[in-house]
Amino acid sequence: MKLPSENPVRVTECLKSLGLTKYEARVYVALLKVASATASEIHEISGVPRASVYTVIDQLLDKGLVSVSQSAPKRFAAFSPEDAITKLMDHIEMDAKYARDTLSLIYRERMRPGLGSEELIWNIYGIETIKKKLTDLISSAKHRIRIIAHPQILSPDVKQKLTTMADHLGVEIITPQWTGEIPIKMNVYIIQHPEIPKELDTAKEMMAGGVCIIDGRCVMVIVGVGEEDAVALFSESEGFVRFFVRYYTLIFDWAKKTG
Repeated sequence: MKLPSENPVRVTECLKSLGLTKYEARVYVALLKVASATASEIHEISGVPRASVYTVIDQLLDKGLVSVSQSAPKRFAAFSPEDAITKLMDHIEMDAKYARDTLSLIYRERMRPGLGSEELIWNIYGIETIKKKLTDLISSAKHRIRIIAHPQILSPDVKQKLTTMADHLGVEIITPQWTGEIPIKMNVYIIQHPEIPKELDTAKEMMAGGVCIIDGRCVMVIVGVGEEDAVALFSESEGFVRFFVRYYTLIFDWAKKTG
């Protein structure tokens, strides 16, 4: 008895994703095809080895997916798919809650004051690679973008992406110079850098750069704007993000007062 729309492999894989083994899935599907069946009949319908049928039935009974009669020989019947899937989903939710709560305890223990935490920080080299990463980060934002940047960091592509994102989330930019019209939906603060002594002219590019904070969850810090010497640090680590959020807040408060 095979329904035209039945895809045994697909159904089995779906049931496996809900926590059943391959044999459990095959036995449950087999029992849905009949009102009830003996272990021998289940073997014939499902193709599960005869020696494994009783073990599989016991597992399905434990999971509440089948019922058993007290007749001789015993007969087994499947509960409706609605009831069975609900039970499997409830089990998954309970396991997920247990895993989340347990893992959260482990994580909080790691983050306990005094223990510190491992800060994963990635290096990015070359100004074009940095701008590409910056554009990707801007595109990933869901709520808020905050940037302190040298004008060379704010390339036309970066500006275009920021303008697009400003249509549906907050965008704040602090920069010493902005070429062209400032989009209405963006908050741009023009703040001139302190004058650098002439004897340090060669260090100007190395001292240029910026900070980009995305949703308060990740930060990219850029140093230098030259093609070869530009380098950036990127991290989602809590301590790294927290430090630069505070740094940005100080600069932003100053920008609002002087802007």
